[in-house]
Amino acid sequence: MKEIILIKLGEIVLKGLNRKNFEDKLLRTLRRRLGRIGSFKIRAAQSTIFVEPMDEDIDMDEVSDLVSKVFGIAAFARACVAEKELDKIKLAAVEYLKETMEDAKTFKVEAKRSDKKFPFNSPQICTEVGGYLLEKYPHLSVDVHNPDVIVTVEIRDFAAYVRAGLIRGAGGIPVGTGGKACVLISGGIDSPVASYMMAKRGLELMAVHFASPPYTSQRAEEKVIELLERVARYSGRLKLYIVPFTKIQEQIREKCKEDYFTIIMRRFMMEISQSIAMDKGAQALITGESLGQVASQTIGAIGCTDAVCNMPVFRPLIGMDKEEIIEISRKIDTFDISIQPYEDCCTVFTPKHPRTRPVPEKVADEQNRIEDSAALIAEAIQNVRVLDIHGYSD
Repeated sequence: MKEIILIKLGEIVLKGLNRKNFEDKLLRTLRRRLGRIGSFKIRAAQSTIFVEPMDEDIDMDEVSDLVSKVFGIAAFARACVAEKELDKIKLAAVEYLKETMEDAKTFKVEAKRSDKKFPFNSPQICTEVGGYLLEKYPHLSVDVHNPDVIVTVEIRDFAAYVRAGLIRGAGGIPVGTGGKACVLISGGIDSPVASYMMAKRGLELMAVHFASPPYTSQRAEEKVIELLERVARYSGRLKLYIVPFTKIQEQIREKCKEDYFTIIMRRFMMEISQSIAMDKGAQALITGESLGQVASQTIGAIGCTDAVCNMPVFRPLIGMDKEEIIEISRKIDTFDISIQPYEDCCTVFTPKHPRTRPVPEKVADEQNRIEDSAALIAEAIQNVRVLDIHGYSD
């Protein structure tokens, strides 16, 4: 019995004249990601995307897992294909749904007849298929209000499809339809979640990470790579730019007052990230800041760091509390990696009493104590290392 995936579009259907561009991007993403596990025929028709495996040995559980992480998909279902004859549809429902029906107590049947040439209307299809299922599974009863299983029969132009329920998709819009942005990635909980949330809004990602050996270890860098690999399961492949930051941090420690360390460090990070982002065609920065979570994330501190930027800075977590962020990190499978005890450069030289209400002019004056800031930035950028990050779906 042939099994396929039926994909239901979400926000894409609201895109009006631009809808085709979004659908085409989604189709290209599906073809690229599914291509790693086999050959598929993927086509869009009647507000549904059909994913049909061409190889008999393709693991449909793996297909479902990959599809569940593609942005732009509201819901999807595994379904069997049947000829458009009512008796064959009934037989297919009994055979394909055997395990599901044996485990259920109640069910109902819904029918969607897109092909109006089919000789039975939707109520007739429900009656016939429902009656046959009751005959084959006498332990079942019909519950039209709160059934354990909803059996759906779709009569389409190409064939009939039988399925049991829908699986929630990743939502959002296809990656790449919203432009490109650069995320400042640390080894913490927040920045991977911020990356995921902006990819969900259609942004192609690139990432910048700041390393400060010997104060930060190789294992801390590997941790960041692991986090991005998890993000890339949703966002698709991306490039990671690793910036050597030791010299700049040491200069901040030597030349600046301790309570300004963190905010001046953040300003350097924003300047460097912006320079790399602009060079690589990105149009915005992304950070994992949540208002008031730490001293560098007060409204005054954020204003001081944004003062050195000439491009938008997206902060998707700005109004979220830590529990909300952790919930998403667990969902995308980054939490257990984020809490591994390998420090990033943001924890190096942390002041005992950081400024929470900095004055921009005083911050700039303090930063000017560092001679040749531009040369330090240029040197750091010149020595950037670049890594290609792939999720298992690329």
